[in-house]
Amino acid sequence: MTDLALTHFTPRASARNMFDAEPLFAATGLLIGLSLAPTLMAMAMDPRDFLGENVWLKPVKFQIALTLYLLTLAFFARWLPAGITRRRSYRIYSGAVVIAVIAELVWVGGAAMFGIASHFNVSHPFMQAIYSLMGAFAVLLTSATLVQGIAIWCNRQTGLAPPLHLSIALGLVLTFGLTLIVAGTLASQSGHLVGTPVSGSTVPLLGWSREVGDLRVAHFFATHALHVLPVFGLGATALLPRRWAVPAVWAAALTFTAFVAASFAGALAGLPLVPDF
Repeated sequence: MTDLALTHFTPRASARNMFDAEPLFAATGLLIGLSLAPTLMAMAMDPRDFLGENVWLKPVKFQIALTLYLLTLAFFARWLPAGITRRRSYRIYSGAVVIAVIAELVWVGGAAMFGIASHFNVSHPFMQAIYSLMGAFAVLLTSATLVQGIAIWCNRQTGLAPPLHLSIALGLVLTFGLTLIVAGTLASQSGHLVGTPVSGSTVPLLGWSREVGDLRVAHFFATHALHVLPVFGLGATALLPRRWAVPAVWAAALTFTAFVAASFAGALAGLPLVPDF
């Protein structure tokens, strides 16, 4: 395998490798992606709104996010130590992760079906009771990035160039660490906004408030460390001399962490990432 490694995979070969390396994550990610079709149909046919958005928009976002998450893990699984996915302990663990993913989707989709809030729903006894359980499931499913990140970091037989190898491992580990801090704080709040919006101005598509602090901003970036850093690592491997590429990856990881921390601190202070001037 060449230094660039990732650049030589055709879509067909890459898909085949995902199913060979981590068939459970790959299959579940594919099925969740396919389940978008009926959810989008429901969104088109159901005119109900909740807090100014179609009731099915949140399930759609979760399906897209979890599809991307599982397929990314299945993609990176090819660089896990040989034989690790065939161990009984790993199969039990990965099965538990998939159960957690499905539980999250059922929770959010069920709330949409009944037109109620899935998160921060203090007015509905059942949803309030299940909130802590869903938080535990969220930690479980996110922990897969930590498990993969450490395993890939320790695997010296990946065939990857050192900067790319490091960037994948760091991206996975930081996804867990940053998400745990941000999501844990978010879950302890009464809502994702810090402050009271007046006009309801938001960032298009993403829906982040442009008037007050929005903790979803830091959460979004934290959960995408596993994508951002490997892309940087691929670029550093291709464009920088080898002696500079690894330090550049470390610098990128520190910069990304600082950015997430700054967006998180800003939101807690009631400041929007993209102000509405």
